[in-house]
Amino acid sequence: MKEEETLLTLEEVAVRLKTKPRFARRLVDERRIRFTYVGRFVRVPESALREFIAAGMVEPVRPRRTARRAA
Repeated sequence: MKEEETLLTLEEVAVRLKTKPRFARRLVDERRIRFTYVGRFVRVPESALREFIAAGMVEPVRPRRTARRAA
């Protein structure tokens, strides 16, 4: 983690993911996203959020051409 990197609160993570804060807390509880403690507060590095989104990215597949059968 870079020193000047922005640390996000769980509420900010939820806003960026367009979810409820409960989902962001679950990501931390299940260790599905990197986080750090600042005192007793949980913070998520902005890069960790980008990595989480990229890991779930599904690339489109080119549709296969199907041979047409004559009836």
